[in-house]
Amino acid sequence: MTEIDEKTRTELEAAAFRRLVAHLRARSDVQNIDLMNLAGFCRNCLSNWYLDAAQERGLPLTKDESREIVYGMPYEEWKATHQAEASPAQKAAFTGPGGH
Repeated sequence: MTEIDEKTRTELEAAAFRRLVAHLRARSDVQNIDLMNLAGFCRNCLSNWYLDAAQERGLPLTKDESREIVYGMPYEEWKATHQAEASPAQKAAFTGPGGH
């Protein structure tokens, strides 16, 4: 593997994160429960990880602010606009990792 300095690695990781967030914003048709069932994480998990990183650095970020960073809008607005009721099959497949 090519040796990558720490600054470049951080920049690449940040670019990948921004691309993931943009992709999730564009794919509002994909429900969080689908992400949880397939990948074991969802938009809420991603926003919680972002919040954890901010808090580790002493930054005064709130849960609502970290969710807005991931969702691209206030969470309640996203839910009202994009979130559908989970189907019985989705609910049956849901195992609930990460405190969901």
